[in-house]
Amino acid sequence: MKFDTLVLGGGMVGVCVAVHLQQRGLAVALVDRKAPGNETSFGNAGLIQREGVYPYALPRDLATLMRYARNRSPDVRYHARAMPKVLPFLCRYWYHSRADRHAAIARSYSTLIEHCVDEHRALVEASGAQALLRKGGWLKAFRSARKQEAELRVAEQWRSEYGVAFESLDAGQLRRDEPSLGPALIGALRYTDADSVSDPNALVTAYARYFETLGGRIFIGDATTLAPEWGVDTEAGRIDAHSAVVALGPWSDVVTARLGYRLPLAVKRGYHMHYAAREGARLKQPVLDAEVGYMMTPMTRGIRLTTGAELACRDAPPTPVQLDAIEPFAREVFPLGQRLDAQPWLGCRPCTPDMMPVIGPANRHRNLWFAFGHAHHGLTLGPITGRLLAEMMVGADPIADPHPFRADRFRC
Repeated sequence: MKFDTLVLGGGMVGVCVAVHLQQRGLAVALVDRKAPGNETSFGNAGLIQREGVYPYALPRDLATLMRYARNRSPDVRYHARAMPKVLPFLCRYWYHSRADRHAAIARSYSTLIEHCVDEHRALVEASGAQALLRKGGWLKAFRSARKQEAELRVAEQWRSEYGVAFESLDAGQLRRDEPSLGPALIGALRYTDADSVSDPNALVTAYARYFETLGGRIFIGDATTLAPEWGVDTEAGRIDAHSAVVALGPWSDVVTARLGYRLPLAVKRGYHMHYAAREGARLKQPVLDAEVGYMMTPMTRGIRLTTGAELACRDAPPTPVQLDAIEPFAREVFPLGQRLDAQPWLGCRPCTPDMMPVIGPANRHRNLWFAFGHAHHGLTLGPITGRLLAEMMVGADPIADPHPFRADRFRC
């Protein structure tokens, strides 16, 4: 079985890369160990974050770092045993998070973010997934006027620099907009240009089906068997191609390390649980409780409660203490009913120390390409990543400058 390109990874990024390559006339095989959308892309908050021009930085103020060091914060937890492995990454992350460096990163990162909604809407239309898309934005909600005023200043900066649209809601406006929210929240910012989805797994599945209607093929296989020039083992046998794309999210470094690359990829783990809404309660849009650090999103299955970040080794056993810590706060905010999942879901966000994804050619092998490291914005940036990489691979003019996202910026 011969193809033009192998795409390794069936998450949002890999599926979108495969779609865009197939749209441009290549014969593409999409390979993963599971059906598309059943790993990291399964468990996010469902946001397409047009406002996310500044990727999530590591706080640098001493008070916040000391709070995190105590390992009791609901938004960030860590495994002590993982710290010797994670600390070098955190030091580099801390370095890039300085305000001037973070601002420089945003100037590059925003060139992807500005296209995220339009590129998703194009694929939603092509794949017939309109019922999954929810327009109108999402709410960053606050428990104190001090926090709301500080976040309002940040939003005004983003609007001035990058045209980020938002509305500021006081307590009365918030109650009229979301009557089921409790009095613990005193106001919110709504980022109006963002979209959200009611089932991220179903959206990836819809894009994957569209890929198949274009003539693409999906295989269950073992990405770790990738070998130049280029082939991989699947349940249907060995398949070969002229080129290969590594889009395996938090497992990308497993494959790239075998090929001699030393990319500084780490993970931020996160959990979710679905809840029933009590009788008469309704949530119309995603809501972030900004001072506690969790998000509630109305999903097809129920109200999805998603946690912040857990710093741990990728394959360490689950420790969903954050979910237990934030659930009482969430019940103050919204009348949650019983848990609907037997166990909390655990996923891993693939992160680079400079907060930007790796998109582009490998620097040691011909016809090998990378698309991973999207951290919190894998769902958001999947379609624009797919388009940018496909344009690079077929020699078309790229929609954005790919230089900031090159692999060799890490001297790998």
